[in-house]
Amino acid sequence: MVNPEIFREYDIRGIADRDLTSPVIEHLGRAFAEYVKPKGISTVTVGYDARISSPRLCDDMVRGLTAGGMSVTILGLCPTPLLYFSLYHLQQGAGVMITGSHNPAEFNGFKLCVGKDTIYGDEIQKLKQLMIDGCLSQNEPGGAVSHRSLLPDYISHLKSLFPANKDAQIKVVLDSGNGTAGLAAPEIVRAMGCEVIELFSAPDGNFPNHHPDPTIPKNLTALIDTVRTRQADLGIAFDGDSDRIGVVDEKGGILWGDQLMVIFSRDILRERPGSTFVSEVKCSQTMYDDIRKHGGNAIMWKTGHSLIKAKMKEEHAAMAGEMSGHLFFADRYFGYDDAIYAACRIVEILAKLKVAKGAHASLSRLLEDLPATFNTPEIRFDCPDAIKFKVVEKAKEIFSSGAGLSQKPKEVITVDGVRAVFDKGWGLIRASNTQPVLVMRFEASDPGSLGSIRSMIEQQVNAIVAGFS
Repeated sequence: MVNPEIFREYDIRGIADRDLTSPVIEHLGRAFAEYVKPKGISTVTVGYDARISSPRLCDDMVRGLTAGGMSVTILGLCPTPLLYFSLYHLQQGAGVMITGSHNPAEFNGFKLCVGKDTIYGDEIQKLKQLMIDGCLSQNEPGGAVSHRSLLPDYISHLKSLFPANKDAQIKVVLDSGNGTAGLAAPEIVRAMGCEVIELFSAPDGNFPNHHPDPTIPKNLTALIDTVRTRQADLGIAFDGDSDRIGVVDEKGGILWGDQLMVIFSRDILRERPGSTFVSEVKCSQTMYDDIRKHGGNAIMWKTGHSLIKAKMKEEHAAMAGEMSGHLFFADRYFGYDDAIYAACRIVEILAKLKVAKGAHASLSRLLEDLPATFNTPEIRFDCPDAIKFKVVEKAKEIFSSGAGLSQKPKEVITVDGVRAVFDKGWGLIRASNTQPVLVMRFEASDPGSLGSIRSMIEQQVNAIVAGFS
């Protein structure tokens, strides 16, 4: 029996031993083969992350794909960006990355690529319908399996993009969180001329040291402590499949995704004036303002790696990014989210700065001129999948009308959830596409406004949730 809730907005995700059983995943492989065949596709690459369930899910998926007539190249254990790289390097027709990304160890899932794009939204629903209908052809001829490691090719490619700059003398701490980044990131960053201090580089699907989600401050404790005690120039953390980055400066301060976007956009705009940048509804208003101030075109869009990538392609953007640390570079790269590549870019920027300004250069100084704001990180409220989108729809009604609110918004942005904008700040409510939670974030020009906006919105959300209980 297929659990329909595993089909999310931009990937397929569930608890491995409960939702992603071998019969279900073999059936998924057959359905994906059926889905891509009309597009003239007969070749698929498959990679997987370090989770305990991933090798089993790979075997299940490959059985289904080959039964559907696909020729499959198994990449084995690898970062998600390497799977994306394979679509360019091997010119494969489709790709499957088996990964639970930032979710707890018992979860796993699938990112599905057709051509060089990940499918999402209605296309994932079509795949779901193929599985539910069960109208799949019998075993097809031609299904073959080969194994190939692309890790040396991927590492070599990134090394070629970032020549060594030993004059900068940068010391960097890399925390791979026992995910997949340790397979490549330390070697590449060392090749840039850096002194690298490694934390938790060995892949281990039990994640024994901390959970690999760089958006949660407690997961960055070891990185921050090491940066401070070893007097490093910066620290970089990766999520479990290496498509999301977390960065801390030389003081141990966390640089969130929108702050990284400011640093990267300024650097790009020096070389490419007028470039377009796409980001999401959780990001700071100061980021959007700063991009425009430096002559760029800033577009607010929906959260989600596939959604952002699609919008980025549509707008011919130089770069896109999310608060979660997904950063997408079309400038000098392929346009997909690669945290190892992003790590090289931030090291490159700091290296250029240190060569130009010497001891006065630091990561924290790159953001000194931004207006002061007070904000929260992402706040996640547990909320059942069955009602989370209904809660957001009700919130849209309340904040759009302003009835009964202690503060009426001057603008309500509904591109993804509800971003209620007030004179001195804003608050966001949106339903997560990957977990049974509501995601909230708040920003204001002073602590008092932050507190009042947060209190008022949280009170409304609690009341809405209680009404559905």
